[in-house]
Amino acid sequence: MIRISTIFIAICMVLVAASLGLILYSVAGISGSESAIVALTALTFLILYNAVSMRLRDRTDVGGQIADLSRGTADLARQVAEFGRRLAAVEGRMASANSAGADRIQTVVGEINELGVLVKQLAVSVASYDDLLASGVAAAQPPARPDKEAQEESPLAAEETSTAAEAPAVAPAAAAAPAPAAPAAGTAPSRSQAQLLAAVKSAVEENRIDIYLQPMVTLPQRKVRFYEAVTRLRDDKDQILAAEDFIAVAEAGGLIGRIDNMVMLRCVQVLRRLMVRNKDVGIFCNVAAATLGNPATFAQCLDFLEANRALAPSFVLEFKQATFRNLGPTETEHLAALAQRGFRFSIDHVTDLRIEPRELADRGVRFIKVPAALLLDPKQTSTSDIHPSDLSDLLGRFGIDLIAERIEGERAVVDLLDYDVRFGQGFLFAPPRPLRPEGASATGGATPDKAGETNGSSNTAPLNSPAIEPPPRATGNAALARRAAGPG
Repeated sequence: MIRISTIFIAICMVLVAASLGLILYSVAGISGSESAIVALTALTFLILYNAVSMRLRDRTDVGGQIADLSRGTADLARQVAEFGRRLAAVEGRMASANSAGADRIQTVVGEINELGVLVKQLAVSVASYDDLLASGVAAAQPPARPDKEAQEESPLAAEETSTAAEAPAVAPAAAAAPAPAAPAAGTAPSRSQAQLLAAVKSAVEENRIDIYLQPMVTLPQRKVRFYEAVTRLRDDKDQILAAEDFIAVAEAGGLIGRIDNMVMLRCVQVLRRLMVRNKDVGIFCNVAAATLGNPATFAQCLDFLEANRALAPSFVLEFKQATFRNLGPTETEHLAALAQRGFRFSIDHVTDLRIEPRELADRGVRFIKVPAALLLDPKQTSTSDIHPSDLSDLLGRFGIDLIAERIEGERAVVDLLDYDVRFGQGFLFAPPRPLRPEGASATGGATPDKAGETNGSSNTAPLNSPAIEPPPRATGNAALARRAAGPG
C-alpha cells in the first residue's frame, strides 16, 4: 500500500513539473531548454518537500512509540517493585512461622519426654500391682485338689509374677476393677476366675488360639464380601473358650495384648490366602480397648500393621461402640496413626442408635454393625435421633456402610431390605467355622473343619485354597510372632 501511494505521488509530481514547463513554453514564450530547467527545478523542489514531510511524520510516529514504551517500562518497574515488596513480606512471615514452629516442636518434645517418664512410672506401678494380683491368685487356690491338677496348676501359680511382668501393661481402671468372668461355654465346665486365668495363660503360652470365620454377605444377593475373625481359645483338654468367657479375664491378667497380636498375625495370613482367589474380599479383626490404650502393646501392633500396609484396604479393625464413646487422648492418637496408614475401622456391640456419623467418619470408621433386632425394634423410633429405616442413607452420605448382624430368620432379611441395608451377617447365612488344617500358619495349630461355608444355598466360597507361606521378604510378621508367643 505504501509503495502504491509513493508511486502515485511521484507520478503527480512529474505531471505537475511537466505541466509547468509546458505552460512556460507555450504561454510565456520561454525557450524549450529554459522551460525544461524550470520544470526540473520544480520537480526537485517537490521531491525534497515530500521527503522532508515524510521524515517529520516518521519522527512523530517514533516519538509516540517511544512514549508508549516509556509508559510500559514505568508500569513494569512499578509491578516489579510491588512484587519485591510482597516477596519480602512472605519471607518475613515464613521466617516467623519457622521460628514459631521450632518453638512448638521444642515444647512438644519436652511434653513427650515428660509423658515417657510418666508411662515408665505407670508401667512400674502396674507391674507391682500384677505381682500383688499374682500373689493373691496363688493364695486363693482351693486347698483340696487332685494331685494331677495340683501338679499342673502349681507351676502356673509360681510363674505368675514373671508372666505378668513380661505381658503388656493394662489400663489402670481395668486392672483395679477386673470384670468377673462370664459363664463358660457349653463345651467347657464351669471354672473359677483363677482357673480360667490359668487356662487362658496356658493357651496363650502354648499358642492354642484358633480363628473362626463368619461371612458377611451382600443383600439381597447373599454374596460373600467380608469375613469376621472370631477368636477361640483351647485349654489343655482341647475344650473351647469363647471370647465372652476369656476377654475380661485376659484384660485383667494383662494378656489381651498378646492375644490381639497373635490374632492379628493369623488374620493377615488368612487374608493373604483369601486374596489369592478373590481380590475383593476383606476381613474384620477385633481389637480390644486395652490394646488400643496401651502404648507398648499398640507399638507392636503398629509395627506389624506398618509392615502389612499394602493390605490396609482389605483389613478392617473392629472396636466396640463403648470404646469409641470413651476415647482418651492416647486412644485418639493411636486411632489417628492407624487411619493415617490407610486402615479402616468398624464398630460393633452397638446398644443404641445415637450415632454421630460425621464424627465417626472423621475418625476413619467405614462400617457399623447393628443387631437386626435393634434395627427392627419399634421402640428405637422414639428413643433414637433418626428412624432406623433412614439410618443406612444417613451413614452412606458420610461413606459408612451399615451391616445388620445376628440375622437368624428370612423374615428379618425381608424387613431389612426395606431399610436399604446392604450387608448382613448371622447364623442364617453361616455360623463361625474354624479354618481348615491347611489354613494354619507356621506359628499356630489348626482345627479340622473348614471355614466359609453357609447354610442353605447362599453363594459363599469355601476357603479351600492351599495355605500361603509368609513372604520371603523381611516384615514384622516373624518378630510379632516371637513377641506374641512369649518366652514360653
